[in-house]
Amino acid sequence: MVKKDEQPAGQPARQQQPQQERKGTVNFSFATPAKVEEVIGRTGTRGEAIQVRCRVLDGRDKNKVLRRNVRGPMQVGDILMLRETEIEARQLERGGRGVG
Repeated sequence: MVKKDEQPAGQPARQQQPQQERKGTVNFSFATPAKVEEVIGRTGTRGEAIQVRCRVLDGRDKNKVLRRNVRGPMQVGDILMLRETEIEARQLERGGRGVG
């Protein structure tokens, strides 16, 4: 009979990994605040995104005005948290249904 602490014959001994306490930890990425100054219009194949002009409030590109595509409800005065401030969205083309 094999005792609780012993390994069966012919099998290598398992190394127990130390238990790490990682419960409750949250890792956030760095973000830069930007304030929405103008809502340009809807974009995306189904109009699910909104294109806005926003001014970066902090960081290396402070006071830079960017055009970004955003999902969800957005209005002038809202604060966006941007992961990067270098890439700008393409300009929204005025076309689509009903324009002839």
